[in-house]
Amino acid sequence: MLNLVLFGPPGAGKGTQSQKLIEKYQLVHLSTGDILRSEIANGTELGLEAKKLMDQGLLVPDEVVIGMISNKLDANKDANGFIFDGFPRTVAQAEALDALLASKSTAISGMIALEVNDEELEKRLLLRGKDSGRSDDADPAIIRRRIEEYNNKTAPVAGFYKQQGKFFSINGIGSIETIFEEIVRVTDSF
Repeated sequence: MLNLVLFGPPGAGKGTQSQKLIEKYQLVHLSTGDILRSEIANGTELGLEAKKLMDQGLLVPDEVVIGMISNKLDANKDANGFIFDGFPRTVAQAEALDALLASKSTAISGMIALEVNDEELEKRLLLRGKDSGRSDDADPAIIRRRIEEYNNKTAPVAGFYKQQGKFFSINGIGSIETIFEEIVRVTDSF
């Protein structure tokens, strides 16, 4: 089973490359945001618990998110693998994900990080903001804060996977196809 964590700051191209990976390897896309919205819409026990917390302006605890991921894994037992998007964001989440996957006799195959410098990210996000209508892609100060947040909070997660020999860095600047070819080269080595 191929289980990938696609990693990178906002604007690195994760969404674009994710879609290409899903198509090539027939993976199930696990976006924690999508899972959360789906569990709430379906009125599941975990969804109701998450909604109650969110309605109070509180973050959904890791164990609730892990429970939702577990449900999604169970619902896709015959999958070729999964691509994790937006998770894990902390070392505690990475440890919990490892434990969950081990309980299901699988593991993360690798973390692929798309490396793009801050100046390029800002340029890409401002360009995307013109078309997307997303307010967080239109304001340079918010963009810089999002990039800084990513750099501060997620670097330890990369270290977690480096210690396991599962971290692979890819230059995220270049043509979509060239970047994808490099990702495939790394992925095929798992």
